[in-house]
Amino acid sequence: MTRTAVLICPGRGTYNKAELGYLHRHHADKGALLAEFDAQRAAAGQEEVTSLDGATRFSVSKYSRGDVASPLIYASALADARSLAEDIEVVAVTGNSMGWYIALAAAGALSAADGFTVVNTMGTLMQEQLIGGQLVYPFAGADWRNDPQRKAELLALVAEISGRAGHDLALSIDLGGMLVLAGNEAGLAAFEAAVPVVAERFPMRLANHAAFHTPLQEPVAAEGRRRLAAEMFRQPDVPLIDGRGQIWWPDASDTARLWDYTLGHQVVAPYDFTRAVQTAAREFAPDLFIITGPGTTLGGAVGQSLVQLGWQGLIDKDAFQARQTANPLLAAMGDPAQRALVTA
Repeated sequence: MTRTAVLICPGRGTYNKAELGYLHRHHADKGALLAEFDAQRAAAGQEEVTSLDGATRFSVSKYSRGDVASPLIYASALADARSLAEDIEVVAVTGNSMGWYIALAAAGALSAADGFTVVNTMGTLMQEQLIGGQLVYPFAGADWRNDPQRKAELLALVAEISGRAGHDLALSIDLGGMLVLAGNEAGLAAFEAAVPVVAERFPMRLANHAAFHTPLQEPVAAEGRRRLAAEMFRQPDVPLIDGRGQIWWPDASDTARLWDYTLGHQVVAPYDFTRAVQTAAREFAPDLFIITGPGTTLGGAVGQSLVQLGWQGLIDKDAFQARQTANPLLAAMGDPAQRALVTA
């Protein structure tokens, strides 16, 4: 019996110490694909993806860099997308932030090689320019229930701080029950000083992350448009859901507009991952939400997005976890047990 699934591709911050060796553990059968990626890296004078993945030691300062993390995450996620069990029918693809580039390739709107070119180019540009930074802060409680009033208060604070002289701060990603904020050092520091510490770790700065999805990234977007041709983009094979919740349909998408969104709005404006997940649920009603590896950190944001929607009676974290135990709705391929549910 066929299982329908929405495929979700992760963004930066998902290849960490536990993921070192991910490609070697799970994708030794994809040598030709990885060799293609390695050849691109070697031609650019960069360390090959398989060499990075096969290292014996993990360093946060190295592996959190955009020009290292991005190609590793892309290779891992795309290889996972090609490892699904035969009874799974992918009915739509989406992703979080950098995961949009992976989603383009997973859905067929970019070839595997061109997708790698896009990811490696943008990751390298982000690292070279490293404009601003990011932090994460929750607005939902530990029970995952939505708190729109708290969210509105935090966004009002962001707007107030951004209005101060020399302060840049904006919403970067709407991520389930959390806000990812981005800006310059003055803006980020002002927010950190204004909010209480939550769960002993928030507000949490993200190492080697720039002010993604804000106007501060316009120089990166402009250079990306200069280097990456619109001709790389083609019709997706399955529906794609972008960071606005818009669906790009097979045989009905304007590929020039898809290029423009990917290297324009998607880089310099907020990315609404919550809306993308909720659109996927409403429009495609899948049996499963499958999150490719590496890592498992995106599972909470997907679950929180579904709880906010009240999807299939999910009202809080306990209800979501009970559903996962009885009849799993979400499978994160970075988790061995959940991976086994969706691979051959």
